[in-house]
Amino acid sequence: MKVYKINPEHPEPEIIQRAGPVIKQGGIIAFPTRCLYGLGADAFNAEAVDRVFKIKQRPSQKPILILIDRRIQLKRLVSHVSKAASHIMDHFWPGGITLVFEADDIVPHHLTAGTGKIGIRSPGHPVAAALVSSLRRPLTGTSANISGEPGCRRIDDLDPQLIQQLDAIIDAGPLKGGTGSTVVDVTGDIPRILREGEISEKEILNLI
Repeated sequence: MKVYKINPEHPEPEIIQRAGPVIKQGGIIAFPTRCLYGLGADAFNAEAVDRVFKIKQRPSQKPILILIDRRIQLKRLVSHVSKAASHIMDHFWPGGITLVFEADDIVPHHLTAGTGKIGIRSPGHPVAAALVSSLRRPLTGTSANISGEPGCRRIDDLDPQLIQQLDAIIDAGPLKGGTGSTVVDVTGDIPRILREGEISEKEILNLI
């Protein structure tokens, strides 16, 4: 398992280029997201996503959110983007909101966990953004922790049991921590706040 130290504000391209092949070959990495470290795998690699579920000990019926580089990628992932969803993305992406859409038929079952829905976010952290951009494909963005345990803002806080099963770590130093992204279901006419996080429900409701 390799550990890559990286500049959190200006990630070195050579380090991103080393981590990319690990993911493309089915590996799992820990990497920085906006508030906490996440577990990254090729979202369209079923075996890799299954490994993420096992590493986290996550119930199979709970979907895993994914990170995308550009909004145009939504076309191959979701069946519909409402006006409210577009307003939220215009105002808050990239950053601290995960939107839950109706998944397109092409989206693999292992991503939706049978729910027919998929959570998607545009990453706000420079390292996560560079990584997703270099891959040119969706990346899992679930928190790097055992399910039910707190998320980690430092690599030193990662569960040793989890670390043993990783293929690489991108260490960007301590992150700001906090409650993570706000999760909003935009599958209906009126968006529903599923989890209030970094961005408040009031901010979102005032926007739409």
